[in-house]
Amino acid sequence: MSEFPAFPPGFVFGAATASYQIEGAAQEDGRGPSIWDTYSHTPGRTDGGDTGDVACDHYHRYPEDIALLRDLGVESYRFSIAWPRIQPDGSGPANQKGLDFYSRLVDSLLEAGIEPAATLYHWDLPQALEDRGGWRVRETAERFGEYASIVAEHLGDRVPRWITLNEPWCSAFLGYSVGRHAPGAKEGTGALAAAHHLLVGHGLAMNALRAAGVREAGITLNLDRNVPATESDADLAAVVRADTQHNLVWTEPILAGRYPATDEETWGELITAQDFRREGDLELISQPLDFLGINYYRPIVVAAAPYREADPALRVATDNRYTETEYPGVRRTAMGWPVVPESFTDLLTALKRTYGDALPPVHITENGSAEFDTVGPDGAVRDADRVSYLQSHLTALKAAMDAGVDVRGYYVWSLLDNFEWALGYAKRFGIIRVDYDTQERTPKDSYRWYQQLIAAHRS
Repeated sequence: MSEFPAFPPGFVFGAATASYQIEGAAQEDGRGPSIWDTYSHTPGRTDGGDTGDVACDHYHRYPEDIALLRDLGVESYRFSIAWPRIQPDGSGPANQKGLDFYSRLVDSLLEAGIEPAATLYHWDLPQALEDRGGWRVRETAERFGEYASIVAEHLGDRVPRWITLNEPWCSAFLGYSVGRHAPGAKEGTGALAAAHHLLVGHGLAMNALRAAGVREAGITLNLDRNVPATESDADLAAVVRADTQHNLVWTEPILAGRYPATDEETWGELITAQDFRREGDLELISQPLDFLGINYYRPIVVAAAPYREADPALRVATDNRYTETEYPGVRRTAMGWPVVPESFTDLLTALKRTYGDALPPVHITENGSAEFDTVGPDGAVRDADRVSYLQSHLTALKAAMDAGVDVRGYYVWSLLDNFEWALGYAKRFGIIRVDYDTQERTPKDSYRWYQQLIAAHRS
């Protein structure tokens, strides 16, 4: 096995999952439909027509999964709470059976000596709220604050670390502009309104978590390291637009209390004519965080490109006059993503240079890779490429810490192979293999490597 990078005492090692990707039990115990139920049941939306109806059946098998977490040796487990289990229609009184499930999960984790870390929103919006406008409208942010209050009041005494939103970029732009994620919309203004209302919802959820007295509260962003394809003025300008859309739309309001200075150049009349930003929103959005969660997988190489959409109302997200090009000369994962671990260091150190003391402590809330695993005749799962990815990225993370970035923890993505959204079950990110026919769990070589890394850290 590879040599392990050394981390300081108190550094937290964990593993992460998400509700719709693993739970299954889509129609049990009062759970209402989410936008991902609707999306995945719409023909042509997901690879192979796959859905999360059963997924990893974690809803029924969570004791087995917690036993695997305990054997792995992690200090923390990051899971997400399915909003439609708590409020089937997105508002109103709580569904007690939904709360009871997460209460059992939390208690079982604590009994196993594992600290729970809860994400309030990992993309499974109640369909009833989408029917009323979804994240395009402020009402959804207001309902999110109420939902956060219900969950925090029920679990806040036992869950020390809370995340309001996971990767709002995906919710806003993949969901409402590109259409590759639920709800599958292709809009311009709607996507920008969704981005803003997600931030408002984050602020309202932070208020609810503070009122409940939780120990730590923050948000998780999937920040990207955007690099120019060439040093031409056109490509450098394209990187600015990409940074605005992927990163600054989130980090500027949250960490600096301002909107990006590059808003107008990036989105033109879609942002200058907006009516969704209100007085007081920035103060709500920029309230102090206890930590910032960062999900990181790969760099993006950006080149200038003309508008692809004739309609200005659709010129948003990946149509901001740039395109992604290939990163030359590096290995690619099963997702086709380039493996460039030093870009992980670069992203974190650049974030520190930009925001300085305004950058709170960081937790890497997701990092991992989809790979082409090999199952041997003995049933062992070989995934040397994933081991190499994890080792190199943890080494890159330690380099960022040595350069002055305050990183407190790392969560591998993912504990289990799972429903990979629009890609269905074809891509496997887990350090534990799931046979979707039998639901048998098999730890992979990467599980053993991570287990040994954690043990070495504690010795």
